[in-house]
Amino acid sequence: MRFSNIDKKIFIFTTFILFYVVQFSQIIAQNNKEDKQTLNRLAKESSPYLLQHKNNPVDWYPWGPEAFNKAIELDRPIFLSIGYSTCHWCHVMEKESFEDEAVAKILNENFISIKVDREERPEIDHLYMTVCQAMTGRGGWPLTIIMTPKKEPFFAGTYFPKQGRRGRPGMMQLLPSITQAWEREREDLVKSANQINKYLIESNKKELGDELENSILTDTYSQFVNRYDENNGGFGGKPKFPSPHNLIYLLRYYNMTGDQTSLFMVEKTLKEMRLGGIFDHVGFGFHRYSTDKEWLLPHFEKMLYDQAMLALAYTEAFQITNDTFYKNVVEEILYYVQRDMTSERGGFYSAEDADSEGEEGLFYLWTEKELKNKLSTEDSKLLIKTFNIESNGNYIDEASGKKTNKNILYLKSPNTNDENRINKILNNLYEIREERIHPLKDDKILTDWNGLMIAAFAKAGDVFQSDGYIKQAENSAQFILKNLTDENGRLLKRYRNGKSGIDSHLDDYAFFIWGLLELYETTFKTIYLSEAIRLSEIMVAEFWDSETGAFFLGSNNSEKLIVRAKTGYDGAIPSGNSVAAMNFVKLNRITGDIKWGEISDKIFMTFSKDINATPSAFAFMLNAFLFDSNEPKEIVIVGSGKDSNTKLAIEKIKSIYIPSKVIIFKDTDDPLNKLSSLAKWTSTQETIDSKTTFYVCKDFACKIPTTDLNLAIKFINE
Repeated sequence: MRFSNIDKKIFIFTTFILFYVVQFSQIIAQNNKEDKQTLNRLAKESSPYLLQHKNNPVDWYPWGPEAFNKAIELDRPIFLSIGYSTCHWCHVMEKESFEDEAVAKILNENFISIKVDREERPEIDHLYMTVCQAMTGRGGWPLTIIMTPKKEPFFAGTYFPKQGRRGRPGMMQLLPSITQAWEREREDLVKSANQINKYLIESNKKELGDELENSILTDTYSQFVNRYDENNGGFGGKPKFPSPHNLIYLLRYYNMTGDQTSLFMVEKTLKEMRLGGIFDHVGFGFHRYSTDKEWLLPHFEKMLYDQAMLALAYTEAFQITNDTFYKNVVEEILYYVQRDMTSERGGFYSAEDADSEGEEGLFYLWTEKELKNKLSTEDSKLLIKTFNIESNGNYIDEASGKKTNKNILYLKSPNTNDENRINKILNNLYEIREERIHPLKDDKILTDWNGLMIAAFAKAGDVFQSDGYIKQAENSAQFILKNLTDENGRLLKRYRNGKSGIDSHLDDYAFFIWGLLELYETTFKTIYLSEAIRLSEIMVAEFWDSETGAFFLGSNNSEKLIVRAKTGYDGAIPSGNSVAAMNFVKLNRITGDIKWGEISDKIFMTFSKDINATPSAFAFMLNAFLFDSNEPKEIVIVGSGKDSNTKLAIEKIKSIYIPSKVIIFKDTDDPLNKLSSLAKWTSTQETIDSKTTFYVCKDFACKIPTTDLNLAIKFINE
């Protein structure tokens, strides 16, 4: 058949139109599909973790009245799932169950499902994790709780696969059985929930105990000695967490007693961690913990709080030993944070995921073949030898327990030969790795974790005399004060995409005040001391338990839960009560206001029974007690901030490692004398003969003032 020119044009035009109609229809269908996928309520949230689940077929609710009212209306139990954005097993459970239509159908028809970001709502997480640990003997994330519409739990667990395996029930078996029990055996479930409620109430009761004895400091040290891993450093078996607050305690115990074992344990641990796979040798920063006892195989997520606390521990190790190894590690950690974890406005992001492309650790692992292809022959040989690369791989998959063909870089001893060349190879490897698909970055900015990072940058800036580090700490502090306070000056919890929100918790106040106090002693800018005092007043007014002492996790205005939780033991990071105790010990010494010392004493007494039972679980709180027990000193320097001799004197005094001290600088160039209004006891301390003058005091009883720096240092060392 032949076509005329007109027929050809009509045919081409019709084909053209049909093509675009089909394309347009596919686009509409895809958009409709995406719209359907994003119908669940989490799409309106700010939390990266909740947003990860916005496309799930599960009809998720965020924590709030809407969910609980709906549960009451429909008479359904609540399925509560708590996790965080960089949690590997949270991703696994989502892929297996929450993205599965069959599981979603059971949840949607029989439960009200709630998702919670543990990093945004630590009080809720703490409460239900306590339930899980009590019911099962263990905890972790994802945390799975099933409870009544009144928030009363009757079932708890962690990760559940879709189908049961290896003795672990699966979601497809668990959910129907609980649904059946809710319908037929509700009285038993309610009875169980009531028993759990009673346990929570009883276990959360605290009362003032006896004052701590100084012997508790040695008892704590002894517990660490008994748990110490002589071969690999660290404490206990696998998994092994860095827990840098424990190392800081041992450093300060060494400073007080001169006990060489405590220093040895810290140095061995810090060096083994830096050599192991828990440290990212290519891009710097530490992974969250080691799945083995050798620090080789990490859980790959990187948490901001770990970087902060480890930087503080390595900084103090440098102060004691003057070993530049520790300084270099601090610089690596802080370089990583500045490069990858810092927003343009100054706040610090929360974490980086363990997974990329659906596989844990993929971003960080290498095959021998890949290294040989990517690097020159000589460079690949040196890298393979130095970092223990194996042709069959050295990385063992945690889930299967099997060796893969992939490798994680680790060292058996510090680099001493070819260090410059190896660093160049690693820089090249970093650029190669940058081309990979990156793990998710949790870019929410949390007040509490920023407080820890401010403390770390301020401390490092002071010890290493780095204006850049100090500026970084100040930028973050200013960001928090501008963006994470409400109209009444109270702290908020989370900032993301230009929005601030969520009620603050104890840790937000305690950790941020810690950062402000470190900034004050670094810069002597009274604005930081003033803000630390102001926020401390709010913290006492809204979180303090006037009946039995210590601080609640939530404020007076927080949502009412089964119990108002109060805790003092340290986990991966110090507890809010531990840090508050240290803050108030220091505020007492800086301001001379005895009320701060009385508060810290009551914190010690509130937890004294628990501390005496397991002192090593309260290491940071005992750091505060050690501060107050080890002849603490108040050092006041009066002089001109513009005078070079004054500046040199301050640097000299700061270089002395005495953790149980506060340094106060009274600047004679300040016409408003702001310090005296914040620390009234310094109002009578003036210069002698217009020279820089030193007042060295112990419990506010001061030695004779002197203009002789050497004599002042002698007083300090007495």
